[in-house]
Amino acid sequence: MSEFSMEARGSGTPEEEGACQRDRVSLASSSSGRYGSIAGGLAKSTTPLVGDAALSTRRSYLAVAVLCYLNLLNFMDRYTIAGVLLNIQKFFDINDSTSGLLQTVFIFSFILLAPLFGYLGDRYNRKWIMIGGLSVWLVMTLCGSFVNKKYFWVLVLMRALVGTGEASYSTIAPTIIGDMFSGGRRTIAISLFYVVLPVGSGLGYIMGSTIATATGDWRWALRVCPVLGAVGVVLLVFLCPNPPRGASETRGQGVAGRSSYLEDINYLLKNKSFVWSSLGITSMSFVTGALAFWAPTFLSRAQVAQGSRQPCVAEPCDTSDSFIFGAVTVASGIFGVGLGTLLTRGLIGRVPHVDPLICAVGMLGCIPCLLAAIFLAARSIPVTYVFVFLGETLLSLNWPIMGDIVLYVVVPTRRATAIALQIMVCHLLGDAASPYIIGVISDSLSAYDPDSPQWRFHSLQYSFLLCPAVAVLGGVFYLVNALYITRDKMAAQRFSEGEQPTPLPKLGSP
Repeated sequence: MSEFSMEARGSGTPEEEGACQRDRVSLASSSSGRYGSIAGGLAKSTTPLVGDAALSTRRSYLAVAVLCYLNLLNFMDRYTIAGVLLNIQKFFDINDSTSGLLQTVFIFSFILLAPLFGYLGDRYNRKWIMIGGLSVWLVMTLCGSFVNKKYFWVLVLMRALVGTGEASYSTIAPTIIGDMFSGGRRTIAISLFYVVLPVGSGLGYIMGSTIATATGDWRWALRVCPVLGAVGVVLLVFLCPNPPRGASETRGQGVAGRSSYLEDINYLLKNKSFVWSSLGITSMSFVTGALAFWAPTFLSRAQVAQGSRQPCVAEPCDTSDSFIFGAVTVASGIFGVGLGTLLTRGLIGRVPHVDPLICAVGMLGCIPCLLAAIFLAARSIPVTYVFVFLGETLLSLNWPIMGDIVLYVVVPTRRATAIALQIMVCHLLGDAASPYIIGVISDSLSAYDPDSPQWRFHSLQYSFLLCPAVAVLGGVFYLVNALYITRDKMAAQRFSEGEQPTPLPKLGSP
């Protein structure tokens, strides 16, 4: 096995190297053994550091703003399809399981490409890798808006290629933020980056339904994000740096590790905090993916079953439920992420393993809310929205915490690979699978009485019962994660402070 070593970047004379080492010791002592915690205290210097000189606070926050803006557009584009799903079903004359393919192929391409971008992101210029992936995303999204109704398979292909952009961006962007900031400032930056996930998802519903209603053509909804995204790519070129890996932990020097890709995977599979948190994220991804794709359609069918709305037989369909669900998702996302951040900042001093415990509370707490929303939809839509808000708020507690866990339990030189592997697992078994699985179950149940609007509602209702069951598993995974989080966090910290990691055996060795 090749040696895994740590090298100071830009080292010069012995005197300069000694000064660098003293700086590193100073940083280690100031962190009080809590490096990387989302609620960890500030190091002596919280100025973002890149290379040999401090990156200005203004420029660093401008870079975060650009990264958050592009992340917002990523999730807006992902859920624009769900916001106009009724129109798409009528336009192409497709059923529930076929509709679910639009999300499934997007996620599958995303997860297949994520490991590649993770490998590249740990070894090459991260900024230009993101720019290339995002450019493919913009072109494919725009092309998908011109598909003729006879060529549904072309739209499916375009959505698959759109996954290239998110695979490159979601894998690499968090590592850049992690290398620009430490301590409390990284907490703020990561929280801002992840709060746009639910906000962008909600805005995708709102934008899709609003534009489809205003223009009478759902395809115009797919043409907004490419225009806004082109502006974001230009801003990325000029405003986003490519900091040395580990710069925030080494006062700008960065760290360099010489290891093979198999050694990186071996290290991650032996990191129990990474494994169990990844399983927890996978469970959450399954639940949120199913809700995000099917909830507006479910609520629309509930109103048809109640007799308060007529079934949609031709375009344009009523997309008001997408608008309302989007607004609820935005509000619950902002509130949940803010509450999760406050809880972990307030409890970290008293409960060192508080991060996975909060995630477990979010997963287990959402279960009664989901069950109430599923069974009350046939009686009261307003009450259903209340429980949807509560359930999504509890799930949103996890967003900033999940993103920070992987940054502080994994050494800097393997973070992009870690995020890529986590993305592959959580989407493959999570939101890539759940829309299609829910659609298949719904179609199978609705076959008993396909012409009944009431039974079409109940078939989707019973399909949704899979989500609370998966949420139970997610809560258990996070509780197990709490047993290992402190040990793995300290191991990653010791590496960043210059200690050599314990050599890992090769894959397949005892």
